[in-house]
Amino acid sequence: MTNRRILRLSGADTHDFLQGLVTNDVTKLKDGMVYAALLTPQGKYLADFFMVPDDDAVLLDVAESLGDMLTQRLTMYKLRAAVTIEATGLHLHRGLGAVPDDGFADPRAPELGWRAYRSAPQHDDTVDWDALRVTHVLPETMIELTPDTFILEAGFERLNGVDFRKGCYVGQEVTARMKHKTELRKGLAQVTVDGQVPLGTELTANGKTAGTLFTQSDGKGIAYLRFDRATAPMEAGSAQVTWANPSENK
Repeated sequence: MTNRRILRLSGADTHDFLQGLVTNDVTKLKDGMVYAALLTPQGKYLADFFMVPDDDAVLLDVAESLGDMLTQRLTMYKLRAAVTIEATGLHLHRGLGAVPDDGFADPRAPELGWRAYRSAPQHDDTVDWDALRVTHVLPETMIELTPDTFILEAGFERLNGVDFRKGCYVGQEVTARMKHKTELRKGLAQVTVDGQVPLGTELTANGKTAGTLFTQSDGKGIAYLRFDRATAPMEAGSAQVTWANPSENK
């Protein structure tokens, strides 16, 4: 996850430009880092990133694999807005414990530590981030988060990645409808895993598809589940899987 691209957006229209595009409220930058996503008009995931206050500019911390696409998409949307989008060459540093003077608390959960942006790469990161992700059911770019993802199914409300009072943004109508008019029947949850199988292994229950198993660590995993089928014992290849805490994960 340290393979990140750090973009800088600057110019008089930067905040208004982002406010009309992303899932979270850009005005929250006055209080620190903000987690958000860019969606398709159909409400599906394109990219997730951290927005970081940088004087009058905004840094975007996004997975390197999505850096070109995000830059192109933002450029397409900006039209004549007074916004400049550029790569910075900065490097992500992260850790647990006290937030350093140049760092920001991870807005998704207090247990996820801090992030900072420095001119040299980090060489002292020994944290088992996959274990933390599984413990907190934290989706990762292009693993649990894919072009088929709806962000509410991925836990973005719990992870402070979406704001339902900020007004319009791309994909807002679908996201709001899922929040207010339907009960989620699918989504990410923590499961117990007896065995080890590749990322993306299909889950079955009573011979029917029940979901997909993704990141695994120390006998637990993150799975995308059909909640109505996942109450039964499941199989993922040679592994036996059970939904650990249905009342807490939905």
